[in-house]
Amino acid sequence: MTKAGVGALGVVLLAVLIFLGVSSWSRQPAVATPSSQPINFPHNTHVGTYKIDCQYCHADARRSEYAGLPSVQRCLGCHKIVAADRPDIKKLAEYGARGEPIPWTRVYKLPEFTYFPHKAHVQFGVACQRCHGPVETMTTVSARTGPTLVNDLLHLAGFRAAPPPLSMGWCVDCHREQNATRNAHAPLDCIACHH
Repeated sequence: MTKAGVGALGVVLLAVLIFLGVSSWSRQPAVATPSSQPINFPHNTHVGTYKIDCQYCHADARRSEYAGLPSVQRCLGCHKIVAADRPDIKKLAEYGARGEPIPWTRVYKLPEFTYFPHKAHVQFGVACQRCHGPVETMTTVSARTGPTLVNDLLHLAGFRAAPPPLSMGWCVDCHREQNATRNAHAPLDCIACHH
């Protein structure tokens, strides 16, 4: 084999290694994508500006596996008066008049074999932002999860980090940290989260 052949083979192998490294680096453990919603709901206004507690809208989080979504009536409790002239609030009122729930598009979705009870985490005092990122700064909640080369480079450049990866390793690390620092009894066995 000539020097040129060895050099070309080296370049091809290097390209394959870089491709495999980048593709495995950017794997996302949980299906979570930003999505367009039927009504724009600016979390930065509700949570950031007006300091509405997450559990006011997501009331099931303290008593259920799922955080739940607010009913149209809950939203209209304020919005019959507040900003009632805005187009999205008019859409909200139309859902209320028809007696229909808002058909929100799911943002966070863990694998089917994973059990995540919001109730246990809320009752222990884990802040919503720990898993969902700084929702109080988000206009639209986007669940960009997983480590990516772009996210890491942005972080190195001093920009705000993306929400946490919601991966098994990340959850286990959090459980270990809580057990060590807060004298928690967060489970570390597989059956606690997988069934």
